[in-house]
Amino acid sequence: MTDDASTRRRKPATIRDVAQAAGVSTATVSKFINGGQRFTREVEERVTAAVRDLGYSSNPMARGMITGQTGNVGIVILDICNPHFTSLVKGASRVAARAGLNLLFTDTAEGHTPELAMLQALSRRVDGVIVSARVSEPALEWLQHAGLPVVYYGGHQPGPGCRSVGSDNRAAALMLGRHLRDLGHRRVAYAGFSGARWSAERWQGLQDAFAGCDSALRLFDVEAAVAEEGERIASSVLLCAEPPDAVVAYNDLIALGLLGQAQALGLRVPEDVSIAGFDNIVYGRYTSPALTTVDTASELTGETAMQRLIERIRAGADTAPLPGGHDTLVARVIARRSTGRRAART
Repeated sequence: MTDDASTRRRKPATIRDVAQAAGVSTATVSKFINGGQRFTREVEERVTAAVRDLGYSSNPMARGMITGQTGNVGIVILDICNPHFTSLVKGASRVAARAGLNLLFTDTAEGHTPELAMLQALSRRVDGVIVSARVSEPALEWLQHAGLPVVYYGGHQPGPGCRSVGSDNRAAALMLGRHLRDLGHRRVAYAGFSGARWSAERWQGLQDAFAGCDSALRLFDVEAAVAEEGERIASSVLLCAEPPDAVVAYNDLIALGLLGQAQALGLRVPEDVSIAGFDNIVYGRYTSPALTTVDTASELTGETAMQRLIERIRAGADTAPLPGGHDTLVARVIARRSTGRRAART
């Protein structure tokens, strides 16, 4: 005869069970899994292990019946083919999962998909949304009046109550420009993307880096932030009457297109021309030569943006609106072999 205890269905673990197993309070467990607060690594590891061992999971459907919330959060990315944005989603997804939230994402294909209509459709399925600070004016105006918790990523979004996360683009470009200046480069081309507001900030940072020295900087523009555009403008940038010592691209995809086409044109990188980009996407490590870049903290941007969004959702509609602000994340130059000293050129 089978023992009743062995056949009886196991009762689902509760938040109290997790707290007891981890040796913390239920409030600590709640704040941790909801993404509302960080704790010491030891505490977070104990809570994570207890959640895993007990098989604990929050119940979004029950929570929705009580709070009127869906248990979903959204993120709008600009190009699913760009690893910078997939890293951003990865960071956001990790925080959302810990909070027991489902992450929905949509891709605007760098503006080729109607952004406002997409946001309006997504808003009916989520409790809050993360969007690019490059959002179009109509979409921005709608978001400001929709009553939907929102956090912007990539750059500072001014305005009353706006919350944004991103690195300082001008300061990041200043660091990269100084790296090139220290290598002896004086003729520098910038392949910018005027479709992004912070492309102009990066251009300004490069100019700042070379201020006060005998240099010549030249600005080019691409129609889209993709590798194919780097290939398209390569001959114009690299084979002009006074070719540059170094080329900086708005992002790594454009830089990779330039690098590949430079080699197709018979130029050596970095002996004939140094090339660098922004974002530190994974593909840049595996090119030959590996790509010098600025790490703009893509994954951390997603994590921080999701933490800020959860804070705004948890605050609820019955409290005073949370203040706006901007989280500035630290960018850093990753120097690889695609940039070298000008003195090494022949």
